[in-house]
Amino acid sequence: MADGPMVVLSDESQRTSGEDARSMNLEAGRAVAETIRTTLGPRGMDKMLVDQGGNVVITNDGVTLLEEMDVDHPAADMIVDVATTQEEEVGDGTTSAVILAGALLANAEELLEQDIHPTSIVAGYRHAAETVTEVFEDIATEVDPDDTEVLEQVAGTAMTGKGAETAKDLLSSMVVSAVRAAVREDGTVDQDAVDVRQFYGASIDDSEFVDGILFDIEPVHQNMSRNLEDANVLVYEGDIEVSESEVGAEASVGDMTDLQGFVEREQSELADKVDKIVEAGADVVLADGGIDEYAAELLVENGITAFRRVDDDKRQRVAAATGAERVGDLKLLTSEHLGHAGSVHERVIRDVTVRRQADHESTVVFGDLPEEGVGTILLRGGTEHVLDEVERAVVDSIGVVSAAIEDGNVLPGGGAPEIEASLALREEADSVEGREQLAVEAFAEAFEDGPRTLAENAGHDAIDALVDMTARHDAGDVNVGIDADTGELVEMFEDGVVEPLRVKTTAVNSAVDASTMILRIDDVVSAGDLSVGGEDEEEGGAGGPPGGMGGMGGGMGGMM
Repeated sequence: MADGPMVVLSDESQRTSGEDARSMNLEAGRAVAETIRTTLGPRGMDKMLVDQGGNVVITNDGVTLLEEMDVDHPAADMIVDVATTQEEEVGDGTTSAVILAGALLANAEELLEQDIHPTSIVAGYRHAAETVTEVFEDIATEVDPDDTEVLEQVAGTAMTGKGAETAKDLLSSMVVSAVRAAVREDGTVDQDAVDVRQFYGASIDDSEFVDGILFDIEPVHQNMSRNLEDANVLVYEGDIEVSESEVGAEASVGDMTDLQGFVEREQSELADKVDKIVEAGADVVLADGGIDEYAAELLVENGITAFRRVDDDKRQRVAAATGAERVGDLKLLTSEHLGHAGSVHERVIRDVTVRRQADHESTVVFGDLPEEGVGTILLRGGTEHVLDEVERAVVDSIGVVSAAIEDGNVLPGGGAPEIEASLALREEADSVEGREQLAVEAFAEAFEDGPRTLAENAGHDAIDALVDMTARHDAGDVNVGIDADTGELVEMFEDGVVEPLRVKTTAVNSAVDASTMILRIDDVVSAGDLSVGGEDEEEGGAGGPPGGMGGMGGGMGGMM
């Protein structure tokens, strides 16, 4: 065997090892956190993202920003996963989770420079996370599903700073009503039962909660009724057209008699399908496929209103809300397969100008439904960009209210839990042996980054705010946080700033998981350049930090 090292990587592969790899990853992770830091809190700033097609997104929602940005670096993508996890689990707190992850990485880098081994840092962080979870559970306050006042405060806290302040009270009340109606017997909330729809062209104050389902669909025939009461609803997973075998067949027609017979056979097939629907007693039909014009005429004659090419999501929502069983074969259809709606009526919501630009001038509302807990939050707004941000705020609020109801525990906001946890960690660090103690102290310092950022974004002195909050918490005022508007320290529950316990615990767990995973990496092997690409950088694209954070520039149009 020849002497020399064995080559296992291709010529195109790149490898970064040891301290260089770790430093590259830490810097990439921290860069993500710094990008969205200024959006935190009720006084946080918005970001404008412009893609290559010129589409604009204006938001300060953490997960939306990170999803819109073109993040290529694998370590940075792990931090983006923190926001994604937070969004999926709770619906809010994404920015806080990412900022915490960034602070943990920054403090870990300082420990590494002091020759603290990564495994010691990871162990210390894990120990600290367990302590923090215990602290949060100890200071949490119970909330009952019927305590609408606290639940509305939870909803309002999630909306604050997201363009919905002018109608926060109205929207919070709507969200709580919708979520409480979607609580199931086992105590969980079926968030899919709450729909959020946009209708721009009016004021946010004109938003409302509709006890039913709204669809932008129109009947297949202009003479079909737009207003029905006590309607039996058929959800049909097929079409009411001539079968494909008939349509695709070639017919040899010798005279007009043969042609007439051919047409009559097609019409007879359609009539049989309609007869099945009539015999079952359906008043409304939602069909997956098309509906032939002749079949539509027969449906009109029988007083049936039908909608064609209704997408799967709409069919599923109607089936669940009306109690209908989705039917795939009309030959098997019986009255037992039908659902029921107290009313199916057409409603004009859009104003005249918007209606001319829309595909549908009116909206069909399925109301008075037998299955409880199905509703629609109807949002109004002056422009599409405003409504998009309001919708994001409402969706976040639905998530946090659901978490508060399911878990039954809430925490004060305004940085109060973070300061309380930081104090507990510093005390806990004294009982930790070895170098892990330094990691626990670093974790405590990282936890102060959230309250510090809140104060900075509100234009207040961060150092004074932290010192004052620490002193108040050390004196036993566990619910005291910073009022972003005045900069004063206030009792958060009295100020109406409330968050679910799950928001904080999920943020801690996901931030620790991501940061410790990055810390344990000491070797990076890639098939090519991790950045946007050599050609883009040569042409003046965003370069980014070592290892390629240039990908963050592409999705933002180079604006941040």
